[in-house]
Amino acid sequence: MDDQQLGRLVRAIRLRRGLRQIDIAAAAGVSHATVSLVERGHCRKLSLETIRQIAAAVEVRVELGARWRGGDAERLMNRRHSLLAESFASFMASMPGWVSEAEVSFGIYGERGIIDQLAWHPATAHLLVVELKTEFVDVNEMLGTLDRKARLARSVAAGRGWKAGCVSVWVVASATRTNRRHAAEHAALLRSRLRLDGRQLGPFLRNPTEVTTGLAFWTESNPRSTGPEGGHELARVRGGRAADSGRAGVRRPPQV
Repeated sequence: MDDQQLGRLVRAIRLRRGLRQIDIAAAAGVSHATVSLVERGHCRKLSLETIRQIAAAVEVRVELGARWRGGDAERLMNRRHSLLAESFASFMASMPGWVSEAEVSFGIYGERGIIDQLAWHPATAHLLVVELKTEFVDVNEMLGTLDRKARLARSVAAGRGWKAGCVSVWVVASATRTNRRHAAEHAALLRSRLRLDGRQLGPFLRNPTEVTTGLAFWTESNPRSTGPEGGHELARVRGGRAADSGRAGVRRPPQV
């Protein structure tokens, strides 16, 4: 839906409800002139938040869309996601005692979704829910989705015969400048919900005795990248035992 179509929709709903532009302006907390701009399709100079407030006043949800001149953007994003998933799955395979499954779908009491990586540590009855992100689009929505998956994780695991005693939750994000900048912009919110960073992921996986939540930036999701965030080797976790950090064949998650 383009700007003109959005404007026509807002206007049509407003007229159907017998409302004036000034009524919508009051409900959205904006000026009468701003509502008029949206209805005429002149959204270019308005912030996304303002547009969403006006749309919400007529119970319309506005979602951000993007088109890429280079071709199939969805295919490109899926490829980046699959590279990130493959890299993290390989890392989990190197962690002793863990069983990991990718793309675990669920449907529980009408709630449906996919857990990117679901890992199980039988010795400690510890369940790990991993959300993979190639980019941060909406941090609040991401955290809400993560809460839902964490809440349902025990039921999902029970279907596999895994009786979880505790559940940890981690977000693993591509280590791009944009993602780091967005994380910095929402640092207080992210830190309140995802308390640890990539330096603690390795130690937790080697000794999963406590429930953890964290955010780790991953540097191997795009092996073709030539930028400073790219590269084929994962950074070592600092603070681990010397014997662990020197163990051959085990790659470490990157430092946040």
